Amino acid sequence: MEEAKMKLKKELIDASGMNRAITRIAHEILEKNKGTENLVLIGIRTRGIPLAERLAAKIKEIEGVEVATGILDITLYRDDLSTVAKKPIVHQTEIPFDITGKKVVLVDDVLYTGRTIRAALDALIDLGRPLQIQLAIMIDRGHRELPIRADFVGKNLPTSKTEVVDVNFVETDQKDVVLLLEKS
Repeated sequence: MEEAKMKLKKELIDASGMNRAITRIAHEILEKNKGTENLVLIGIRTRGIPLAERLAAKIKEIEGVEVATGILDITLYRDDLSTVAKKPIVHQTEIPFDITGKKVVLVDDVLYTGRTIRAALDALIDLGRPLQIQLAIMIDRGHRELPIRADFVGKNLPTSKTEVVDVNFVETDQKDVVLLLEKS
């Protein structure tokens, strides 16, 4: 199967806009959870990781408290695993703390169909019984196939199914920018 080529349609958010969104989301997380008690952030591989780490750094800057962060790999929980690859690459989940009784903020870059989040919820529940699970994302682009919504959103961006939202972080892509691409 031939991969569709992508062309840049426009830059949606620059580095300073991303920083403002992260600052706002961090404040919203603190407000909803009445501080940092029992709060943990877990980033979904790949781009949920730098977002979770930046949110934790911003929360430390605001509250002076270090919030535990972890990394969740959902590869084996995906409902499209057989269509992704014959031998999917499974990375390690790195959550060096017990999530039981914690307020878990699950973090990812883009919320689209909701299937990634469903897989992440399954993976989390296999690790313990959190008090609560909330969702923080940079971009909500619509087109949900499952009844999932984000608690904290950097930007709501209605898109067409031919468009792709590409969130870039310095840590993974050498730059901070959110791009709208179109399949050509």
